[in-house]
Amino acid sequence: MALSFRQQRILEILRDNPKISISAIKDILQADVTQVTLNRDLAKLVQDGLIKKSGKGRGIRYRVSAKYFLFVPIDSEVYFNKEIDSREGKKQFNTEIFSLLTDSDLFTPSEEDSLKKSQEKYLQNINNISPTIYKKELERLTIDLSWKSSQIEGNTYSLLETEQLLVQKIEAKNKSKEEAIMVLNHKEALRYIAHKPKQLIHPLRISTIEDIHSILIRDLNVEKNIRSRLVGITGTTYSPPDNEFQIREYLQKMCDFVNSVEDGFVKAFISIVLISYIQPFADGNKRTARIIGNALLMGSNNCPLSYRSIDPLDYKKAMLLFYEQNSLSMFKDLFIDQYDFAVNNYFLASS
Repeated sequence: MALSFRQQRILEILRDNPKISISAIKDILQADVTQVTLNRDLAKLVQDGLIKKSGKGRGIRYRVSAKYFLFVPIDSEVYFNKEIDSREGKKQFNTEIFSLLTDSDLFTPSEEDSLKKSQEKYLQNINNISPTIYKKELERLTIDLSWKSSQIEGNTYSLLETEQLLVQKIEAKNKSKEEAIMVLNHKEALRYIAHKPKQLIHPLRISTIEDIHSILIRDLNVEKNIRSRLVGITGTTYSPPDNEFQIREYLQKMCDFVNSVEDGFVKAFISIVLISYIQPFADGNKRTARIIGNALLMGSNNCPLSYRSIDPLDYKKAMLLFYEQNSLSMFKDLFIDQYDFAVNNYFLASS
């Protein structure tokens, strides 16, 4: 959702001045902007769902919508240049997040069109390869996902070391046993969801999320099941819910939401961000979210993600922006980019 500097400024004005008139907006801008141009900007922002228009004639007023807070672009470089305690972010779980997501179109028409075209290409690709090639490609994606997902969590295995571990069962020298286990657990988790993805996620249940988490943290000295105590997140002052009953309630609401929509991309996207946001387990939350997201993609005949080309720091920043600002803009860009990357790098007839 590309916005001009002036359009971003208009959004800031509306955010700080609810139900403001067009003339007042023009006065605050204090720039050489014509009424026609301002009307055009406002019409675009209404069309994009970022602002709401009410009233008639001289009584027309504008205000930012709930969608604004979800999808307004945030300059991550400027935002994270501030010290952690100087960032004016949300410190507690936003209980209204479910209604905000329910009332918003998560992808714009152009984004939906882009994802649909990529999905069509993926379906064409897998229809033109043999089961043997499909299996080979899934194994290649598994290696890449096991490496990158582990790297996002601080694992120091390289891609080549990951391949050697998963294919030849040879652990890397000067690496901890725990790092090897984390990588191997990713392979088992992806194998688990790839067997019968539709049965796992139609409908999505809390028990499925717990089962996948158990695979990912096996032999890593991490507590299983929903946590019942407070957990801190490095790099943010945001604190996820710490009551086991609330955590289960929020997870169930997430499952209900995911099960209520038909679009496989929305299902996957929402599950990834909300599992990470709720943080239902003592550790392994983002890993679990990525595998659940892939289960939902595969169960909807979409290509799974490897995240191979993603910068781990960008991934973490995108998540922190959602934790602190409930902004999905950065992570949505990463999600769409990674889906396009996956379709163009795996399950190809020439592989």
